[in-house]
Amino acid sequence: MERLDKILVSQGIAGRKEARELIKKGEVRVNGEIIKKPEYKVQPEDCSITVKGQNLSYSKNIYIMLNKPAGVVSATKDNVDRTVIDILPEEYKRKGLFPAGRLDKDTEGLLIITDDGDFAHKILSPKKHVKKKYIAQLDKEINADVINKFENGIIFADGTKCMPAKLEIIPDTQNKKGLVTICEGKFHQVKKMFISCGLNVVHLKRISIGNLYLDSKLPIGCCKLMSKLDIESIFIGNIH
Repeated sequence: MERLDKILVSQGIAGRKEARELIKKGEVRVNGEIIKKPEYKVQPEDCSITVKGQNLSYSKNIYIMLNKPAGVVSATKDNVDRTVIDILPEEYKRKGLFPAGRLDKDTEGLLIITDDGDFAHKILSPKKHVKKKYIAQLDKEINADVINKFENGIIFADGTKCMPAKLEIIPDTQNKKGLVTICEGKFHQVKKMFISCGLNVVHLKRISIGNLYLDSKLPIGCCKLMSKLDIESIFIGNIH
C-alpha cells in the first residue's frame, strides 16, 4: 500500500506540493471515487487511478536521470561521503534504490538511479554492448598513437585487457579533450586507459548511455524522472 500523493510523484505526474494540491482539489479519482486525502493509501497495481480524467499508467519501478556532481559517491550508503541516493529529492526516495553502474567520486554526468535490477543488468553487462560516452579533459595532447591503442583494446599493467574503444579528438581544444566511447565499465576504466597511454584525466563527464543523452537543461546535482521513451532509447541498436 502506498500514499496517493507519493504515487503521483513517483509517476512524474507532479511534484510533492502539486500532487497534494491536485488531490485536495478533487482532481484525482481511485476506482471512480474522488479522493481528497493525499495520505490515502492504495495498491496502485490493483486499482484504476485517474488524474484530471486521464488514466494513470502505473509503473512499478522508478528510473531517475541524475546529473551527478563531483564529490558524491555512486553508492547506496557510505560512512564518510554523501551518496547519489542522499542527494535525491525526498519525493523520489523509496526502498531499493541504487545507481545502475557507477561514476568515480570526482566524475560528473549521466547516472541512472533505479530499483529495477533486470534493467540495470542490461545496461551494465558487456555482452549487451550498451555504449557509454564520456568527455575527457587531458593534461597532454591526444595523438594518433593513443587513438590506435584505444581501438585495439588497452591492456592495463596487471594484464587486464579492455574491449576496443573509440577515442575522438574534440575540435578546438588543443587536442587535449576527447570523446571516449566504451561498452563496458571496469573500475576507473577511462582514467586507467589514458594513464596506460601516458596521459592523465583532469576532468571527466559521462554524457550518454546507449542512445540516452544527459539532458542539457538538467543542472549539475539535479535529477528528473525518465520517461518510457528515455528508457527505451538506451537499448535502441545496442542489445545483441
